[in-house]
Amino acid sequence: MASFLVAILILVPANAQIQEMGLRNEPVDISDDFRSFKNTYYLADKMVNFDPETGTGEIVYNRYEFKTRMAFNNMLGVLRPVTPNEFPEVEYEVSPTLPFSVQFVSARTVRLQAQSGFVTPEVANRESMMLINNEMPPSDAWKYEKIEGGHRYSSEFGAVVIDENPWRVSFYDEKGKLLTSTNHHVDNVDATYTPILPFSFVRRASDYSRSFSATFNLLPDEKIFGFGEQYTELDKRGQKVVLWVDDANGTQNETSYKPIPFFLSSRGYGMFMHTSSPITCDVGKYFSGANSLMVGDETLDLFVFLGKPKEVLDAYTDVTGKSEMPPLWSFGLWMSRITYFSEEDGRNVADKLRKYEIPCDVIHFDTGWFETDWRCDYQFSESRFDNAGKMIKDLKNQGFHTSLWQLPYFVPQNTLFPEIIDKGLFIKNDKGNLPTEDAILDFSNPEAVSWYQNKLSSLLELGVGAIKVDFGEAAPAKGVYHNGRTGFYEHNLYPLRYNKAVADVTKEVTGDQIMWARSAWAGSQRWPLHWGGDPANTNSAMAATVRGGLSMGLSGFSFWSHDIGGFVLKTPEDVYRRWLPFGLLSSHSRAHGTPPKEPWKYGEDFTDAYRKAVNIRYKLMPYIYAQSKHSAENGLPMMRALFVEYPDDPGAWLVDDQYLFGQDVLVAPMFEKTESRQVYLPGNHKWIDYQSGKVYTSGWHEIEAGEIPVVMLVRDGAVLPHIQLAQSTMQMDWSELELRVFAADAENVQGLICLPFDNQLRRLILESKDNQFRLVENSLEGKAKLSVTVKE
Repeated sequence: MASFLVAILILVPANAQIQEMGLRNEPVDISDDFRSFKNTYYLADKMVNFDPETGTGEIVYNRYEFKTRMAFNNMLGVLRPVTPNEFPEVEYEVSPTLPFSVQFVSARTVRLQAQSGFVTPEVANRESMMLINNEMPPSDAWKYEKIEGGHRYSSEFGAVVIDENPWRVSFYDEKGKLLTSTNHHVDNVDATYTPILPFSFVRRASDYSRSFSATFNLLPDEKIFGFGEQYTELDKRGQKVVLWVDDANGTQNETSYKPIPFFLSSRGYGMFMHTSSPITCDVGKYFSGANSLMVGDETLDLFVFLGKPKEVLDAYTDVTGKSEMPPLWSFGLWMSRITYFSEEDGRNVADKLRKYEIPCDVIHFDTGWFETDWRCDYQFSESRFDNAGKMIKDLKNQGFHTSLWQLPYFVPQNTLFPEIIDKGLFIKNDKGNLPTEDAILDFSNPEAVSWYQNKLSSLLELGVGAIKVDFGEAAPAKGVYHNGRTGFYEHNLYPLRYNKAVADVTKEVTGDQIMWARSAWAGSQRWPLHWGGDPANTNSAMAATVRGGLSMGLSGFSFWSHDIGGFVLKTPEDVYRRWLPFGLLSSHSRAHGTPPKEPWKYGEDFTDAYRKAVNIRYKLMPYIYAQSKHSAENGLPMMRALFVEYPDDPGAWLVDDQYLFGQDVLVAPMFEKTESRQVYLPGNHKWIDYQSGKVYTSGWHEIEAGEIPVVMLVRDGAVLPHIQLAQSTMQMDWSELELRVFAADAENVQGLICLPFDNQLRRLILESKDNQFRLVENSLEGKAKLSVTVKE
């Protein structure tokens, strides 16, 4: 058997579940466990006992350990086959034979599962919160054939080939193009001097825990996207991505509030790593041809989706759930700062918004609505609020909903702290004590969820419209949870439990599916919506926030927002002006951060500019609402990378500082104080400037921003429904709508419309006759009066 070389650069003590970290909740990077001399490595070698009908078989794993070897004055770590180190020797396999299966979930979706050892029935049968259906009957869309040395399954969208010896699983598209394949050690030993760890699992010496490295080959032209809300370069090839929920403290570093164990490839596939354990993905960083998915779990559960980006996102969200449609009012402007401290503050900002005729739908009270700032006790401060219920009712009469901040951490001085301790509703350490200064609610405990939801329900019954689901990233890594699991599996799952608890009680009490959450995991997209943390007030933070939103949208989330203007300091006026249209041309829009955030605090000229920008969003509300409905039904993001709509345009895969807002509007924010910027226009059609009416061909152009400092263009052949301006979505008249046609060469135009009173998505088709555009069919007859105008 050929030797296998690995250069060891850093040696750290291996561990059982969680390494000794330098700082509390420092992201857990498990990659060091796969290059330690203390551990034992099992390399997938060949498959035996395969049943084509059930897709089940077994893989033989060969045992290796690292040994030292000196070559030309370099000390190398060399993987060598080894004999057992267990006693009695005859009781344990040198090369274990372990279960493997391939399951066909749909015509596009394949599920690969493998085990690294014995799994109890309780663990094997445990339901997953990440899946909307734990029972997945096999799809009959795949046909089987025996091939030389292996097995082939095919559907109308592609094929899966399983080679027996050496064991390899390869994926192909419908035309027979190789998409990716598992990496076997024979692929590497004669092909490169660079040591590569192939598809394998590690057994740690410290505690015998095991984790997989599912290594797949990257093709030369391949690009990788997703992994949740990631702020680094959009294409993740050449990066190491650590999937561990973390308070990122900004939007310009490699940690993430919302890591998602899913990615999609420019080759035509996506992968979902179904686990809540720590994950480290080396996406061609160490070796450009290998994508090493280091999954902390002792079992491997991978879903592979075949197709173009839209098809992959649709298939992925069929498995993990699609976003529900938020209420209409949530699409209006949310006005906030850190923080409004009193009833007077809230009423004052509401009055000023109406005085200056700046449309707005939500007043958000952040950390200051309690008697003691930040000390969350779910009670309005009696010294600051004369009558919170009346205030909420009065604000509603003005067209405003109310949003409230809270968090699931309880400081010792909190009046609720003794009750939480007495009832055992907190996450414990291995002694049964507090692992932190605070009591952190244990959402794996049904009693804790019920207690928590009762606190929120009293506020929602008072008339509160939405709860801000802040934090959730600090569930103790070494904590012991009510369900018996440790933070190794529960830390990343904590946001999912947290999101669900808030979303469920909000919908139960108010009927609306809405929250405003910061942390997330796979499946959180089912409960909108999420926002992007605490960006700095800088141009580079704005650009990174765009990347984070695009990356989030490429991970199954239809709805996403951010703090307009940045969070940390007072926003410089020129940054605020340019950030504002980006924020308003996102699925949801909230001004938030260090005060002032209110436009009148910046002067009359800025207030006028602010009003004009917000007015565009409110006039576009029928377009936004219809596109949101379409996005939610199809697992698509409202803020989407260009290649989602234009996968066959190579240039679209290279752009990370522009986006499509729905299907038809292209947005290029201004990241510096200039008159114009370079913009890439995808597709084989023209684009029309929303503000100026200028027409552009596809490709690169230097385009001037309009009166509102943003480049905003509409696809030739699109019709965008508009509504008469109102100061709140509550005051909008949906009985009269304007269909604004954008046509340069197009003689037929199309768009979508969705009226909020029936939430039925309808297609608009107009044809040009006698130099006028007329509806081919009016499905809104009797529901709304439609007028047609052409953008000039």
